[in-house]
Amino acid sequence: MPRLFVALDLPDGLADEFAALRDDAPDAPSLSFTDPTDAHVTVKFLGDTPEDELDDLLDALERAVADADVGSFPVEVGGLGAFPSEEYIRVVWTGVREGADELTRLHEAVERETTALGFDPEEHEFTPHLTVARMSDARGKDAVQRFLRGNDPDVGWFEATELRLKASELSSEGPTYRTVAWFEV
Repeated sequence: MPRLFVALDLPDGLADEFAALRDDAPDAPSLSFTDPTDAHVTVKFLGDTPEDELDDLLDALERAVADADVGSFPVEVGGLGAFPSEEYIRVVWTGVREGADELTRLHEAVERETTALGFDPEEHEFTPHLTVARMSDARGKDAVQRFLRGNDPDVGWFEATELRLKASELSSEGPTYRTVAWFEV
């Protein structure tokens, strides 16, 4: 039973710029960084999905992309933030400065189609972002807070042309992702 999510991948051409965020971050022992080649904007997390539901899911995602009707669009990535807040940091992220409206439309369409299939609705407001690092505990929190408040990096621009249905396999070394299907936007 694959663990699935719908995402917009960061193109390989911006991996170095994304990696620079890690290079500029403080040396906090509780931070674990995202592999730049795996960086993505999660549009919808689906979770464990039975194989026999995959065809219906693929049809639903085709409909969602068609309903959103965004076409290809420019995406600018930059800035820094934290979830759930700067006071209690679990995730350090860089945001989507340009293209957030289109990603939100895609998210809303995917949300409608997938909840109609029985997938759980999102519990939080959609914030287009790419995870830079996860923070496992409060060690180094002050340094991370200073980093968040004192930096406004530009990661770069790219043209969004497709959404991907991805599978995530968890291991002790971290997640491994593979693309299951592509959907031209």
